[in-house]
Amino acid sequence: MSSQDTMRPQVSLFGIGIDAVTMPEAVARLQHWIGTSAAPCRYVVTPNVDHTILYQHNPRLRDAYQAASLVLADGMPVLWASRLFGKPLPQRVTGSDLVPALFDASCGDRPQRVFLLGGGPGVAERAAANIHRRWAHVQVVGTLAPPQGFEHDPGQNQEIVKTINTAAPDCLVVGLGAPKQELWVHRHYRQLDVPLALCVGATIDFLAGEKRRAPGWMQRCGLEWLYRCAREPRRLGGRYARDALIFPRLLWQEWRRAASA
Repeated sequence: MSSQDTMRPQVSLFGIGIDAVTMPEAVARLQHWIGTSAAPCRYVVTPNVDHTILYQHNPRLRDAYQAASLVLADGMPVLWASRLFGKPLPQRVTGSDLVPALFDASCGDRPQRVFLLGGGPGVAERAAANIHRRWAHVQVVGTLAPPQGFEHDPGQNQEIVKTINTAAPDCLVVGLGAPKQELWVHRHYRQLDVPLALCVGATIDFLAGEKRRAPGWMQRCGLEWLYRCAREPRRLGGRYARDALIFPRLLWQEWRRAASA
């Protein structure tokens, strides 16, 4: 085991151990893992407010997080909470920024091989075309958009694992939404002949141009949720309303734990 695996400073928030790393440090770690190709597959999760709420009541998601090789703070409220409780994380590291940063850093004797798992019909293919245009040193070696409910079909899951392994990617980008993506990767990571898997939500949609990121100022102000909700109110409105009710309770519980420590 390398020093990059054993030296892992973390901050504990809402019961989750979150790695205290910057974007460059996270990218360097991912590149190292791609270069070492150790088994089993290492995977990355990126908690935001919604994930922290799901985590409290979903034991399977907690198991997935605890087996992850890197846990990165995706949401600004999570970053602010770390500062509020006196254990500041150095930077927000979103999945949607991490994937392009990893592609930007790709170099070497051969292209970085990537497989895209997720997105609607045709979305991953459009993302692949955009990736090939923007990053000459990144090669998308496979795309797959599984049908609704695939995760409940063992035979179909084995076919997906086989398809990924046959493509032999260096990095598997998984955009199935939370908690489905984390649960699926945790269930199958020991079968994946892939150095690295990234559970990164809507990243494939963003790479395809299917969805747009919030303006930078909204991201920095923690208002990305408002931008996304305004664009997809029927899909996201209920989720964000629930999060707005429950997250303050998590903050209160975290404050009580900190006060009694």
